[in-house]
Amino acid sequence: MGRSRTEGAAGVRERILAAACELFAEQGYDATSVQQVVDRAGVTKGGLYHYFGAKEDLLVEMYRTVFGERLAALDRILAQGRDAEWTLRAIIDDIVVGTAAMMTESAAVSRELAHMDSARTQRLQADWRRYQEAVRALIRDAQAAGVFAAVASPELVSWSIFGVTTTLHTWFRPDGPKRAEQIAHELADLVLTGLKSRP
Repeated sequence: MGRSRTEGAAGVRERILAAACELFAEQGYDATSVQQVVDRAGVTKGGLYHYFGAKEDLLVEMYRTVFGERLAALDRILAQGRDAEWTLRAIIDDIVVGTAAMMTESAAVSRELAHMDSARTQRLQADWRRYQEAVRALIRDAQAAGVFAAVASPELVSWSIFGVTTTLHTWFRPDGPKRAEQIAHELADLVLTGLKSRP
């Protein structure tokens, strides 16, 4: 019986998050009321506030869900200790495919982060900076070793990747002509061709 209640509680929480995510992506954070969230989720306001203290908590949790997975994947990729080309390709593949798999969440988070106050997002921003710096350190070290050409700074190279992935929700369509895996492969080819060390 206890297990059933736990599973039911988790289901309610996920339903609230999914409803909020859809609404934030569709009409924006400001235009979405708590009542709209509970109506779509099929719960009461009391049910929502049992899991989330405020509407902003929904946005924070979405960010943790979206970015937490990417950060964990980055750590797993780097821990393998493979060569720089393989590692950068794996990172690009993960961030493109992972973002595409969470399009609604990514759209809501990317568009609405400005609504979070700095105190609440300090840790989230620190995680994002750690992600960026890990990618830049990989590029910087490979350039210093002569494995990658120093044709552009690690910062510019990383933003050529992040620029695509952070806007993916605005142009990628799951039913479009290319799958996320194909886009990831092409982006990796583009970046790595540009970084190819020349004799």
